[in-house]
Amino acid sequence: MTNEELEERSLEVADIPAALQLSAEPGWNQVADDWRLMIEHGDAFGFTAPGGQLVASGLTVVFQGPFGWISMILVTAQYRRRGLATRLMQLCVNALESRGQTPALDASSDGRQVYLGMGFKDVYATTRMFRAGTPAGQPAAPGSSGVRLIASQDLAALAAYDRMAFGADRAYLLEHLRSRAPEVAFVAERAGRITGFILGRDGRTSSQLGPLVAEDAEIALDLLRRALVAVPGPVCIDIADRVTGLRRWLDEHGFMPIVPFTRMCLGRSRPFDDPKRIFAIAGPEFG
Repeated sequence: MTNEELEERSLEVADIPAALQLSAEPGWNQVADDWRLMIEHGDAFGFTAPGGQLVASGLTVVFQGPFGWISMILVTAQYRRRGLATRLMQLCVNALESRGQTPALDASSDGRQVYLGMGFKDVYATTRMFRAGTPAGQPAAPGSSGVRLIASQDLAALAAYDRMAFGADRAYLLEHLRSRAPEVAFVAERAGRITGFILGRDGRTSSQLGPLVAEDAEIALDLLRRALVAVPGPVCIDIADRVTGLRRWLDEHGFMPIVPFTRMCLGRSRPFDDPKRIFAIAGPEFG
């Protein structure tokens, strides 16, 4: 089958079941709620075969700020190496640039080589850490009075704090994640001021924690430990490679590295976010 026989079109919520098959093929962790959020808050492009099968996807996730996210560049095995991913990438780049936003993404090792050729530049590296289950003797959550569950009335202040760390307003994403897994949504405070937070969500193969944003490593670890107590089964977290202390703690508590990612921006190597406060990202699909 030639590319001319494929239909290039926008994706809608009705395409979510087919999109889930597409993301499950390479073993990714997305569930229907992830796809729905991305489709409803950005641009969603795809290619379908004559029988209606979704064979490729490319999405943007739009924030209020100077950059937007490119996500879910997927092509089913039968249709790879035919230029579909490049075409979808260009559609996503065009969509973000039409809004005056710099395209950014988290790339896999294979994707990074392609994106370098398109003008994207490395910003910093992250690694997905995975734990299959709760290890025996996991330490209990610390008793810090400065860490508590996030309440709905915290969301406006949380979004303002996150905006300074992330570099754009993603309030809708924070609210969505908190609603998905309120039991792992914690905020840290000191003298009435937010000093960090962690969120999480359910996934196809494991729970996922992130983003984890904090003023320092001690607060980040406190938040992480509190969240992990609420996640008894398989769990993953995409941590920044620079946070070696947190990485060492994860190594010592049953986590193993499984996938590296590289944060990239089109034509820019400086981060929009504050790497000193970003301990773990929300995931490569969300930034």
